[in-house]
Order: sequence, then structure tokens, then C-alpha cells
Amino acid sequence: MLRLPGGTFRMGNEDETANPGDGEGPVREVAVEPFLIDAHAVSNARFAAFVKATGHVTDAEKFGWSYVFAGLLPPGTADAFPAPAGTPWWRGVPGATWRAPEGPGSTIQGRERHPVVHVSWNDAVAYAAWAGRRLPTEAEWEYAARGGLDQARYPWGDELTPRGHWRCNIWQGEFPHVNTAEDGHVGTAPVDAYRPNAYGLYNVVGNVWEWNADWWAEGDTRVMRGGSYLCHDSYCNRYRVSARTKNTPDSSSGNTGFRCAAD
Repeated sequence: MLRLPGGTFRMGNEDETANPGDGEGPVREVAVEPFLIDAHAVSNARFAAFVKATGHVTDAEKFGWSYVFAGLLPPGTADAFPAPAGTPWWRGVPGATWRAPEGPGSTIQGRERHPVVHVSWNDAVAYAAWAGRRLPTEAEWEYAARGGLDQARYPWGDELTPRGHWRCNIWQGEFPHVNTAEDGHVGTAPVDAYRPNAYGLYNVVGNVWEWNADWWAEGDTRVMRGGSYLCHDSYCNRYRVSARTKNTPDSSSGNTGFRCAAD
């Protein structure tokens, strides 16, 4: 974990990149106390150790299914699974869990250093309690993700690909059918892929969404931050440090994980 000094920073965003309805703005000064935060998201290996020690059963395992991106399923199989209204690139796959990210027959072998996925907010809180940690607040997460930069769009500055180099794992090409994988990854990347920000945090944008401790304004969903490998400017430019979204605490998908914090 990394020890951050805390302090006051300008949180949020209200420029042309902000998503209406996401509540990114207004920009406001927020103070955070010193805290610890994981340098990277919790990996499959770390989550496996937790499950071995506690016997924890994830919400996806209890429900018997989870959402998988259709493009990661074996060719010709996606149409066998239901798609939610409005997001046809997702499929509800029976047996998709953190151990089998694309459903039965898939495995995390070779992906031990990738972020654990198909974990709900409830699962993340359970892991954090076992590890003697907690989930970061939304203010802590954004403070850490900014890496000391004031109002920069990304953890490294305002340019998405400085000097032509990819600094995060997002979608390139035409979403949702063509992914050129110019950043080197089609699905998840290792938790320590790419260069960290100035505070030493890896992959705070792209790769996987990260659960935060906070409730969304309505009070029945929890905040998620950072975007994922499926984010693309054409429909979801939420791979920015101020961007946010939400989901119910028992929801899971193949692009959602978490990192921990501590006092």
C-alpha cells in the first residue's frame, strides 16, 4: 500500500468531457486526511488467497451467473445468452465467476496478476475486512488517481497518448465490434501494466471499474470509478479521473474490480 499525505484538492469536472447526469461537477475543493491505498487493483491471486482462507462465496456464484462482454465469448456462442436492454454487448452467462471470467471452460490460469472481476461491492467489502482494510471513499480515490495534478483529465496529464504511447487499457477501434488492441490488451491487463501516476498508483483509469465506499446520490447504488477496458470515446469516455458511474451492491461483471484503502 502507498501512504498518501492528504490535503485539499479540486475534485470533479464540468468541462465538455463531463457526462450529463453523472454528477461530476461542480468542481469543488475537498479535503482528505492522510490514508493508505493499494498501488493497484486486487489481483486474482490475492482474491484466491482470501477465498481459500475464508470460504467466501461471491454474489455471482450465489446467483449462478454474471455479465460477460459478448466479444470475449467463444465465436458463435454469444447469442445463446440473454442481453440486457440497451446494452446488447453484454451477455448474462451462467457459471461466469471470478474463477471462470468468460463462463464454464474459462480459467484465471495465466491471469493471476490480472484484476479479479465478477466481484460485487459486497464481495469487495468482505475481502477488505479480511485484509484489515476498507474501500476508499470517492474523494480519496480521486485524490489518489490525480497523482497531485490539478484538474488534469488523466492520471498523467491531459493528453490521452503522450508521445504516441498508450498509458491505459481501453477500447481502440469501433465499439463494440472492432477492437484493434493498440494498447496491447483485448480484455483485462495485469494490475501493474503501464506506468503508474506520480503517487505510484497503477491503472486508475481503464482496465476495470473500481468499487468505492460511497453511496450514489439516490442511495440504493454504490459508486464505481475509473472506467474499464470497454470504455471508448464513442459511448463511454469515463476513463478520466473525474468520471463516475454506479451499480447495485450485489451486481457483478467482467469489467469490475476494486482496490483497498486504510487509515
